[in-house]
Amino acid sequence: MKRSSVTTATFALAATLAGCTLTPLYQQPSIDTPVAFKEGQGAWVKAMPADTLERGPWWKLFNDADLTQLAAQVDVNNQNIALAVARYEQARALVAQQRAGLFPVVNLDFNASRSGSRSQTVATGTGAGTVTTGGAHNSFSLAIGGSWEPDVWGRLRAGVAQASFSEQASAADLQAAKLSAQSELATDYFNIRQLDVARAIQAETITGYERSLKITQNRYNAAIAAKTDVLQAQTQLLNAKADQLGLEQQRAQLEHAIAVLVGKAPANFSLPERPVWNGTVPDVPISVPSTLLQRRPDIAGAERRVAAANEQIGIARAGYFPSLNLSADAGLGAASIGDLFKASALTWTVGAAVAQTIFNGGLTAAQVESARAGVDAAAAQYRQAVLTAFQDVEDRLVASRILQDQLVLRREAAQAATLVEQQVLNRYQAGQVSYTDVVTAQVTAATARNAVAQAMSDREVAAVGLITALGGGWKGL
Repeated sequence: MKRSSVTTATFALAATLAGCTLTPLYQQPSIDTPVAFKEGQGAWVKAMPADTLERGPWWKLFNDADLTQLAAQVDVNNQNIALAVARYEQARALVAQQRAGLFPVVNLDFNASRSGSRSQTVATGTGAGTVTTGGAHNSFSLAIGGSWEPDVWGRLRAGVAQASFSEQASAADLQAAKLSAQSELATDYFNIRQLDVARAIQAETITGYERSLKITQNRYNAAIAAKTDVLQAQTQLLNAKADQLGLEQQRAQLEHAIAVLVGKAPANFSLPERPVWNGTVPDVPISVPSTLLQRRPDIAGAERRVAAANEQIGIARAGYFPSLNLSADAGLGAASIGDLFKASALTWTVGAAVAQTIFNGGLTAAQVESARAGVDAAAAQYRQAVLTAFQDVEDRLVASRILQDQLVLRREAAQAATLVEQQVLNRYQAGQVSYTDVVTAQVTAATARNAVAQAMSDREVAAVGLITALGGGWKGL
């Protein structure tokens, strides 16, 4: 058979086998999903990645202008998000790199050179002589060549698919980074608002303690009360002022954390205080759609990594089979530019090369087993991500329900404690009770008022946690 016939047959065989694949058919790992929420109503459906669904600005559900403004800055300036964006762009570029391997590589070379010899005068035994060493000549060449590795066993296509799945996982990681930063911002924001209210309550408490100290001092000066009453009042007032400083420290630290989240130095950021604050807590629907769980980016990313690991099996299996490389070259060579493009100057070659590993000590088999184990590991991580999501939603649902009931009880307790505080103070002024009773009543009332502020903040934070557990919100689906 002539060489051209062999080459033609090789090309035909490569084209025929190019549709082969050694990658197992991908199946999403099975999950034992519950029929309904334990802590709520509604039914689950089979979890599927749907991280590309639009989540919308979920923080607007809280109707807080300051939070909305800060959340917008997080998307633009947060450096963790910027890092996730860069990694996603790297993943996209890697897909393009892998896809380039499916196409031939073509090279073009042009060379021009000039060479020759020269005359030289030399001394000999009989006198001087001239030796001519030759003349100069030009050389020009133009060559074009190409090589192509047909994807006979699907190894290159598996690499492209693996990179594509990894890109999708990186996109999910980007969404997860955004959701995490937004959630952290909202949590810190509501905690700082709780501290604003707590500081206002503490300021009122200090004012009350100062009034009590004045009363005890007057009673002591009138020889009605003992010196211990004054000392107790002073101790209570000083401790309250120290607690106020502790609240100031906590607020400053949260303000610094928010500054970093929005991409600013703490020295260049401040959040005005709001001592009077009544937050809006979004109501959780009685029946939360199960599709919301599908929108968690961590689940989507974990599932895409299983698919990427599955492609690695096909890449490893390709090591059992020979690789084929096709090449073709054509060149022109002449002593002058004018003669370079004459037909007589043309030379060409066409070739095919087949390479097969005969023995590698079981390396290929080990690579295949490693790839299979990688799929199992990725599948386990995916299932764990789903189970964690189930737990998160259940935890947030029960927290939202109980905290709502707790807030009602906390408010009633604060009202009762405040009445007791006033009555006991009046009775002390009338000489009916000891100052120890006053201290106890005041501490109880202050604790109850702070518990109301904390319960309000806890409800806000629980709502943020529920939205995060659901993948970024439940409205607008």
